[in-house]
Parts: sequence; structure tokens; C-alpha cells
Amino acid sequence: MSDDATEQAEQPNPYGSGPRDAGASSPATPRRVRIPHLQAMKEQGRPWAMLTAYDMYAAEIFDEAGIPVLLVGDSAGNNVYGYDTTVPVTLDELVPLVRAVSRAARRALVVADMPFGSYGGSLQQGFDSAVRFMKEGLAHAVKLEGGEPMVPLVRLLTDAGIPVMAHIGFTPQSEHQLGGYRVQGRGDAADRLVEEARALEAAGAFSVVLEMVPAPVAARVTQALTIPTIGIGAGNVTDAQVLVWSDFAGLRAGRTPRFVKKYADLRGTLLDAARTYAAEVETRAFPDPEHSFES
Repeated sequence: MSDDATEQAEQPNPYGSGPRDAGASSPATPRRVRIPHLQAMKEQGRPWAMLTAYDMYAAEIFDEAGIPVLLVGDSAGNNVYGYDTTVPVTLDELVPLVRAVSRAARRALVVADMPFGSYGGSLQQGFDSAVRFMKEGLAHAVKLEGGEPMVPLVRLLTDAGIPVMAHIGFTPQSEHQLGGYRVQGRGDAADRLVEEARALEAAGAFSVVLEMVPAPVAARVTQALTIPTIGIGAGNVTDAQVLVWSDFAGLRAGRTPRFVKKYADLRGTLLDAARTYAAEVETRAFPDPEHSFES
């Protein structure tokens, strides 16, 4: 870690928590969250939050709130494009979303999720897809799912200067192979999960997402690694947590996973607003003189 990064990481709040500003940042609020800041927070035992974002408004709001990492997830398949799973979403569909989030976020580190079919065929395919996210999407890092089979690609990308966030445990892109949404890493599979995480770290990954993993196993992985672990359905023992923003804000209807906590009822708020608007239009209460122009 450079002396400059070390100095910034030692500040009380290395990623900032105040509103966006156009002026120069103080040492405690760097212009951009970098991987050394995340690493420093692990070393200091300070958990941090990550949220998904798919558009400029969500990115601006979460950035202003001080969320240090924004993930443009392949979960856009379910939450933007209306697919039943993440599998159908394509690279071409994600690149514009990544670009929108990257351009809107002033401080957060933006991670682009490599979609199914964009990296599993060959090292060259994975490299080309990651380069598109970095060049066209303006991403700061990419995320990919999978354990030891992904080690060569992680090494190739990091050697080429592309930071990689790994993802093990339950991997949604493999849900058909895994037999649906099932907790991973139980019993004898726990040792395998730890070894996969170590292999990904050795290959150069700067962090590892642990999805739907028993909390004791997530604790083992977190203790075994020097890089941050990011939990989603992995208990509170990881170095960071991530949630899909439409889940945490209560935008989606129906059942949500057990590990999701709703911090707002955005769906209810928008529903009430739309009903009120429709009613006012029907009764000609809107637009009223205040919202009209005079001759």
C-alpha cells in the first residue's frame, strides 16, 4: 500500500458519508474509493456496505449516503429487464447500465457483474468481456462467479490491470446446476469453500462475495483470507454486506429471501403517489393554477 493510500485509510471515514460536493475532497473523503481503502477497513475490523445500482438516480443517492461500493449486478435481469432469473441478461444489456452508474457515482467504487455466457467459454472471451466493462462501461472492477475453475481468468484479468471481485457459495448463474436456490458450504463442502476462497485470493481477487453460506463457514473463510469477504445470506461475520437495492428498499412485491431486510416501503410510497395523481387528473384537481401558466 502506498504512503498516500495508507494516510487516507487511517482517517476516521475513508469513504466519506456527507453529501456530494463539487470542490476538492478532504483526506477523510477521497475523490474515489479505492481497493486499498476497502483493504484497510478489513484490517481495522470496520464492516462496510455494498448495494446494487442500475441507474443514475440510485447511484447518486447511494453515493451521497456514503455507500463505498456499488455493484451493477446481473440481477438487473430480474430487477430491470423482467427476466425470471439472471441467466438471460446479456453483456450488451449491462454495459449501458454500468456506464450510467459509473458516470453518476462521484466517490463509490463501481463493480460490473460479468453475466452468464460472457466469460465461461474461454480466457479470451472473459478478457474481452471485462475490457468492454472497463472501456465502454467505465467500471472500476468486475465481478465473476465460480471457484477454482475461475482461477486462471482471475489471474489473467488482474495481471492485465483489471480488479476482480470473486463470488462463491450459491452462484445464481448456476442455479439450474445447483438445483435451485440452496444454501452452499454445509458439512464436508465447507472445507472446499475455504480452499476455493484461498485460491481466488492467491490468483489476485481483491474481495470475495459469499452468498447463502452458513455463518460459521463464512467466519472461517473471513478468517482465512487477508482480502475482504462480502456476505449476502452469510451472517454478520463477513467484512462487508451486499443487498439488491430493490429488495432492501421494498420495491419488489412477493416473497423475498430470508436474508433480505426491508429498510423502506418504496413500492407502497410509489403506489400511493400514482393513485393520488390519477385521482387528481380524473377530477381535474391537477394541474391547478399553481402548476399552470397564465396568458
